[in-house]
Amino acid sequence: MTDLHLPIDRTAGRLSAQIAAGFRAAVRSGRLTAGTRLPSSRDLARDLDVSRGVVVAAYEQLTAEGFLIARRGDGTRIAPLARPDDPRDGTAPLADAAPDGTGANAARSRPDLAPPGVPGPSYDLWPGHPDLAAFPRDRWLAAARTALRTLPNDALAYPDPGGVPALRAEMAGYLSRVRAAHAGRDRVVIMNGVAHGLSAVVRLLLADGHKTLAVEDPTSARQLPMLRATGVRLVHVPVDRDGLDVEALAATGARAVLVTPAHQFPTGVVLSAPRRAALIAWARHVDGLVIEDDYDAEFRYDREPVGCLQGVDPDRVVLLGSVSKALAPALRLGWAVAPPALAGRLRAHRGNTDLGAPVLEQYALAEFVRSGAYDRHLRMMRRRYRARRDALADALSAHVPGAMVQGVSAGIHLYVELPHGCDEERVVEDAEGLGLSVSGARSMWSPERAGSAPPALVLGYARHGETRLAEAAELLGRAITQGARG
Repeated sequence: MTDLHLPIDRTAGRLSAQIAAGFRAAVRSGRLTAGTRLPSSRDLARDLDVSRGVVVAAYEQLTAEGFLIARRGDGTRIAPLARPDDPRDGTAPLADAAPDGTGANAARSRPDLAPPGVPGPSYDLWPGHPDLAAFPRDRWLAAARTALRTLPNDALAYPDPGGVPALRAEMAGYLSRVRAAHAGRDRVVIMNGVAHGLSAVVRLLLADGHKTLAVEDPTSARQLPMLRATGVRLVHVPVDRDGLDVEALAATGARAVLVTPAHQFPTGVVLSAPRRAALIAWARHVDGLVIEDDYDAEFRYDREPVGCLQGVDPDRVVLLGSVSKALAPALRLGWAVAPPALAGRLRAHRGNTDLGAPVLEQYALAEFVRSGAYDRHLRMMRRRYRARRDALADALSAHVPGAMVQGVSAGIHLYVELPHGCDEERVVEDAEGLGLSVSGARSMWSPERAGSAPPALVLGYARHGETRLAEAAELLGRAITQGARG
């Protein structure tokens, strides 16, 4: 039987996806040809030292894609239609993709970065994913049609780099009404999401002489490379049950800080009232700036969300938000609400770098907000996400005794401390083998605190219904039990 030469990186997780990618690469390179008989799932699992379920999942995925064909009595073979790539087309197999976080290696550990053709896990519990199936296509289409029908021809020229006036006005009204922001139209600048707004603000701070930015510890590991790319020096400030430790912040010497006060990522805590007051006092004392990532503020389930910090001191706080979690990341629309002078500089920055956000999407969002469709969508999603959060929390309690869900009832993720004795990395790997994509928390802590942080998972629940979440929790319980033994 043909030597399959399927390389597996056990540290990268998603073993079934790796096996499937290896088969695709072998077919595309011509090493495996149509009609080649493959070993049984049991034999291949034994050869690769993985569970049989991992191989079965890979075979099923490849059969669905047309790479394999299975017939009773004849085993599993490379499908007749499977052909190697033409070497003249210049393409490379996924296994040879760039190692910079954009290729197949990244896709194995980050489902949100998976390129086309890389199968996703059976249960995607990766944090930060909204329910994309819930995107209100009909209402968005209606808003876009209305915008196009009423849009003057002149509006199709290069836009105001700070955002079209209609959207800035709608967002100013919405944020003032819903988030208690001090958001006049002159303070609102439309950005391509929070990441874009954050990167732009930090670059302007650097130009003003702010060489250091304080960030929460733990924090989103996804943001750190982007922040470091600006050239700013990062210092980590501990987060506890009351949120950011302001006394520790003061000791860093930083004069700018990035916080997620409404629902801290990843721990899920809310910045307490005394800490909010202390943070504003700190900013005034050091002549500093607070960058407020209004993460998950739309989704608070146990009470009305606390108003944003920007409304307390609009001259010391920049409020960043987007529709990525509320609608879809693909829209790439967000906002910065900043002091007028800084807002003017952000507007000029956009004019000098990318000439502003796409016009038609801005007018569509303005109409979507104006018509009340945005409010209605958020009300529906709050009910849906609350039911899913409760279902996952209850199922974890049933299937994972000793696991502790931290944080308030809000958002689209849970921070779950694992039972004592669990190996976090082992649990993540074993979960992968069972078809679950989960994120360990250790990478979100600074190196100084990661060693003492209890093992934990950060679980997104937005993309699955209650029944699927209960199934996922049962499988996760099996992975945690294995991790505890390890």
